[in-house]
Amino acid sequence: MGSCSLTAAFTDKMKKYSSIFLLFLASTFQAQVRHVWSKNEAATWYKEQGWIVGCNFIPSTAINEIEMWQPDTFDPITINRELGWAHSIGMNTVRVFLHYIPWRSDSIGYTRRLEEFLTIGERNAIRTIFVFFDDCWNNDPHPGKQPDPRPGIHNSGWVQCPGKTMHDKRETWNDLKKYEQGILKRFKTDKRILMWDLFNEPGNSNYGSSSMALLKSSFAWAWEIRPLQPITAGIWYENRELNQWQLDNSDVITFHSYDSAAEVESEIIELKQTGRPVICTEYMARTRGSKFQTHLPIFKKYLVGAINWGLVAGKTNTIYQWGVPVADGSEPKIWFHDIFRKDGEPFDREEVRFISEITGAK
Repeated sequence: MGSCSLTAAFTDKMKKYSSIFLLFLASTFQAQVRHVWSKNEAATWYKEQGWIVGCNFIPSTAINEIEMWQPDTFDPITINRELGWAHSIGMNTVRVFLHYIPWRSDSIGYTRRLEEFLTIGERNAIRTIFVFFDDCWNNDPHPGKQPDPRPGIHNSGWVQCPGKTMHDKRETWNDLKKYEQGILKRFKTDKRILMWDLFNEPGNSNYGSSSMALLKSSFAWAWEIRPLQPITAGIWYENRELNQWQLDNSDVITFHSYDSAAEVESEIIELKQTGRPVICTEYMARTRGSKFQTHLPIFKKYLVGAINWGLVAGKTNTIYQWGVPVADGSEPKIWFHDIFRKDGEPFDREEVRFISEITGAK
């Protein structure tokens, strides 16, 4: 009996220590998985990049991210031509939206098209920022033929990712995790990718703080892979809860602003107080006073990356303003976004000359 009691006591003690050890391992693993870059790591990375200048890109032949990436409408010829125009004015980066639906249909083919896109970008000396999720515009994405543009309406066919149905049903998120992690695993060391932008404008389309759960999940899924490139999600509106979480958990700080030069400069000064590199991943809306001539000098002054919205006028209709439809689809006198026409002719030759000069393009 005595020896049995001693053995039992020893066994109980070992179980206790084993439990403590397992908890220690679990907490250590969680900390390692999370791993937001230190400020020094972020600063070291940023110093190696040079001045980041570019645009949000979708080829003029696609109305939304699904049409861009589906096999029947993926258009490498147009992509190559239009990225060539971006390179010609000194751009070195494009921000590009992905979508879950084409990946779900054929993840292998989708990955192959991503590889082809990156190869085209490299050919034109351009690196890519990929965006996984998006709360903007139409909430009912679907595969197959995408809608034709509605005349004179800004982004009439752009779609959210994943869309409202999946946004509100966490039981479907395992597929979203597979989508994000499948792409991250494939490209986590690829030097042609500058950065991963996990979630565009969380809370848009009146989602508000209900997007926090998917935002947090998108970061947790990325931390499990921990790509060599930085991870971010840009702040864009006055939601303190979302903004603070994005600022606290991004390796590099990104933000959107279509405001005046003075307001953008004020935002930059405030964001630089985080001690992390700062990149503006959306700006430039001419009728709001957000222009290349007014804003690029500020971004360059503070060594802030500058990614404007739009390159070539096309099916997205982003030459038109938000909420200001032009019923007959006639061309506005002043374009809202975009730089080139479909034939490569600039909307404003003086503007293109200025961009080329400030970027140092030959």
